[in-house]
Amino acid sequence: MNNYPNAKVRHRRKQAELRYAKQRQRNILAKPGAHEFILILDNLKAGFNVPKIFRSGQAFGAKEIHLVNIGVFDPAPAKGAFKYVPAKFHESFADCYATLKDSGYTFFILEPANSTALHEIELPKKSCFILGNEELGISFKPETYPDFKRLKIAQSGAVDSLNVSIAASIVMYQYNVNHPLASSLSKSE
Repeated sequence: MNNYPNAKVRHRRKQAELRYAKQRQRNILAKPGAHEFILILDNLKAGFNVPKIFRSGQAFGAKEIHLVNIGVFDPAPAKGAFKYVPAKFHESFADCYATLKDSGYTFFILEPANSTALHEIELPKKSCFILGNEELGISFKPETYPDFKRLKIAQSGAVDSLNVSIAASIVMYQYNVNHPLASSLSKSE
């Protein structure tokens, strides 16, 4: 009877791996979203935040999402969005950057220290947002990329911390405010 909980955990993990394999195959056919922005998920914990970011990315029209050093995750919390937002997989941030550096994007690192508040700038149409691990931050030294800009999300609470999937959603929302689509405008009118 002591093995029963472990057997359930192994079964759930196996089911998640099967869902991931199936959805990753479907992701190959995913088309870029309506907007030009890209997300880079740098070394995030796969299980909890990654599928939720795909869900928000699909809702806000992300062109694509790059995953750096992120393994298998259960796509179920994405509610099907993983098959609609193109995913690009990289072993390291340097590999990811090499694929994007000549594409005309402005790179933004989301971190609270020495950063400009998100609401204080106009985001360029070709924006690339880098989100790091909640505990460890980004996997590279920011000074290695001096052209990267730093952004923070203004907060008024005592704890200056947001869940990374929430932070990603706020950034994508602000991008949509800066670059509304014609169809978005007609829905609210």
